[in-house]
Amino acid sequence: MFQLGDEVTLYSLVFVLALLGTRSPVWSTVITTSLCLFLAMFRFPLVATSRARQVLHPVAGKVSAVAHRGGGHDAPENTLAAIREASRNGATGVELDLEFSADGIPILMHDETVDRTTNGSGPLSKMSFSELRRLNAAAKHRFRSKFVVEKIPTLEEAVKECIKLQLTIYFDVKGHPDEAAAALKDMYKRYPVLYNSSIVCSFEPKVIYRMRQSDPEVLTALTHRPWSLSTLGDGTPRFSSVWKHHWMTMMDILLDWAHHHLLWKLCGVSAFLIQKNFVSQNYVQYWAQRGVEVVAWTINTKVEKEYFQEVLHINYITDSLVEDCEPHY
Repeated sequence: MFQLGDEVTLYSLVFVLALLGTRSPVWSTVITTSLCLFLAMFRFPLVATSRARQVLHPVAGKVSAVAHRGGGHDAPENTLAAIREASRNGATGVELDLEFSADGIPILMHDETVDRTTNGSGPLSKMSFSELRRLNAAAKHRFRSKFVVEKIPTLEEAVKECIKLQLTIYFDVKGHPDEAAAALKDMYKRYPVLYNSSIVCSFEPKVIYRMRQSDPEVLTALTHRPWSLSTLGDGTPRFSSVWKHHWMTMMDILLDWAHHHLLWKLCGVSAFLIQKNFVSQNYVQYWAQRGVEVVAWTINTKVEKEYFQEVLHINYITDSLVEDCEPHY
């Protein structure tokens, strides 16, 4: 589980940085001790390993293939049709994006606007559920002739469909920590089977921490892509300004360090979802020594899938269960 070496490294680094900043051994000791007490008082323990294994590996000894947004290459993303198609194509689970309508209804949607995936236009935050329900979530999909009309589903509709099909759910929460925690807590209360068949994931540590506060028994994961503050998903710099790019690169280094040494521990996560380019056998071993499983994303070619299944033996998230495709960021 948690390694003693991690504790020594963390507090030693904090002490040295505090000493450089304050030039006072006394204040450095106070700051380091305060961090130690903070973590001891406010961090969440990991969920039992046996239950984490049950959720992440519902078929014992087998790697799980998880359909990204329900498998957005094979069917309209974040729809009931995608969930059913993923099940037919052999997925072990589905990753679904939780968002909210303007009137607070929890729904499935990845983007902040409806433009990319539906026949509508405008920000999600300005549209009521009744307005969203009139849109066609299959309108711009490559298989729109097969999936003629698909509604934007509610969170509960998606949960019920996944339970019926015995699919593990990876709830991907983009923001709204309080609203998301309340909505998910309600789902877990109404459908207790979720405790053994789902995990809550987010790029935002505050979302995961809030979820553990709401219900400490919920399995959680941090999602991370190194250099995400300074570059886009395809590696393109986010900023044209050289100075801003370098500043955000420094912030990326800090964020990466925090994820690997502090935030995972504070939140008590059971899994770490990481962009595929940064996964190696040593990386998987690093987390295994801490009782945390690695899940890689997004794995979209046959060769990559064989590598993650047969060499690394870790779960992966994919846009398609049936063919090679380009990743969706």
